[in-house]
Amino acid sequence: MTKESVLWPGGPVFWPDASAPLGTDSVLLADFVRPAGAKRGIDLGCASGILSLLLLWRAPALRMTGLELREDAAALARENMARNGLAPRSEMLAGDIRAHRSLFGTGSFDLAVANPPYFPLGSGALSPDPARAAARGETDCTLQDLCAAAGYLLRTGGSFCLVHRPERLSELFVCLSAHALEPKRLRLVCPREGSAPSLVLVEARRGGKPGLQIEPTLTLTDPDGSESAEVKRIYHRGE
Repeated sequence: MTKESVLWPGGPVFWPDASAPLGTDSVLLADFVRPAGAKRGIDLGCASGILSLLLLWRAPALRMTGLELREDAAALARENMARNGLAPRSEMLAGDIRAHRSLFGTGSFDLAVANPPYFPLGSGALSPDPARAAARGETDCTLQDLCAAAGYLLRTGGSFCLVHRPERLSELFVCLSAHALEPKRLRLVCPREGSAPSLVLVEARRGGKPGLQIEPTLTLTDPDGSESAEVKRIYHRGE
């Protein structure tokens, strides 16, 4: 097992998967999600369960299912839930996102979240390690596969939240719309003020009406290179 990460004093303890280490993108996405009112959520491609862990920590009424292709990562996700006392409200399963129709009924969930692989096949070199390659590139699950699963699994009115790369935003919106998922919120993430965005946070709604809210940009660092006030809030710094 990799070394544990304490996300903030008094907060959850997390053991990341060696093939998919804990990144800022998952923590930012968990903060972007609005779980109020959701009873059942699913983390598509959950790896060792960080998104589920953070959402369960925030939302006491929520129950999360994690779906992960690799059994070893799913087992680590179950261990992470148990070590944080969240096992009764979670189920971390080994299974293929592309087989979602055989695993769950349509409309089974109020909320879906994902931190998917960012890079399409053929866009660059991938790690020779299959697990690391799958974490970064679409070797086992494409953007189309992901949106198809979310569109099927969410009830009408349910939300799908994910983090991705800005250069794929147009493709993402097309995929979402093709599966009755209407983009409703967008937030750009920039390393520093004035820089180009490095990530996008998106919420889409199953069967939602057109209308996109663009939220204020999330800037990670101040001009002096220190963490921005919002990053400190997200990571509970100085509390």
